[in-house]
Amino acid sequence: MRTPADSRTVSPEPIAAKVPEITALFWVIKVLTTGMGEASSDYLGNLNLALAGVVGVGGIVLALRWQLRASSYNAWRYWFAVMMVAVFGTMAADVLHVAGIPYVATTILYAVAVTVVLFLWYRSEGTLSIHSVTTRRRETYYWLTVLATFALGTAAGDLTATSMNLGFFSSGWIFVAVIAIPLVGWRFGLNPIVAFWFAYVVTRPLGASFADWFGKARSVDGGLGYGDGTVAGIALVAIAALVGFVAYTGRGVQDRSHAEMPLPERGVAPDEDHVGGAVGVPATD
Repeated sequence: MRTPADSRTVSPEPIAAKVPEITALFWVIKVLTTGMGEASSDYLGNLNLALAGVVGVGGIVLALRWQLRASSYNAWRYWFAVMMVAVFGTMAADVLHVAGIPYVATTILYAVAVTVVLFLWYRSEGTLSIHSVTTRRRETYYWLTVLATFALGTAAGDLTATSMNLGFFSSGWIFVAVIAIPLVGWRFGLNPIVAFWFAYVVTRPLGASFADWFGKARSVDGGLGYGDGTVAGIALVAIAALVGFVAYTGRGVQDRSHAEMPLPERGVAPDEDHVGGAVGVPATD
């Protein structure tokens, strides 16, 4: 009997997977982008609010437009988009707090936002695997999820450091312990997609907490006082060096043979050349 999925067909020319393979280097760069985003947002906000708004909004629009219009993965393009999402996500979380909404409320709000986006993504596509990001729609869901996780992580980090009076250094080590949960869980059979997105959320408060510890004054939750601009600059240089390395060596590019075929489009007769390839591909990370 024909199922709803059988009544749709795969696009003849799906885009290549445009997100990197998950390696140890991926997580290192990801944590650095979170710290860079936190420090850059705070530095620009203190320097000039209008300039911060132009960089935050203009940067994310430019970066995502560049990324979404491309047809293949490029390390420079991808990580530029992540950095701009990091800056904008920090600003989005901070704006609500400046408006008088407490961190506990913004943390809950963004947790709900992440849950809703993931639910809609899964309901639409049937998988949340990064190996399945091979259509424009899936990539759009991916970046919406990334943006929501950055905002959630920012709020959660500020909640522990400020509202709970733990300070940046203690908060950082708390999130080091928390991020070990999906790693250990994955080793013992936790669903890899759940483990990935769990860890992805936690990298934000982890990196941001240590960035604030280095950048903020000692009078501000025990910071070391090196300055947000200095921390942002050092993180940017480190990111550029690592992204240059992965771009030059080709590391982190997904193997096309492991990528999931996109789900068929509604209302179009099946294409026998592609339906077979789309059946039975596991949704793994």
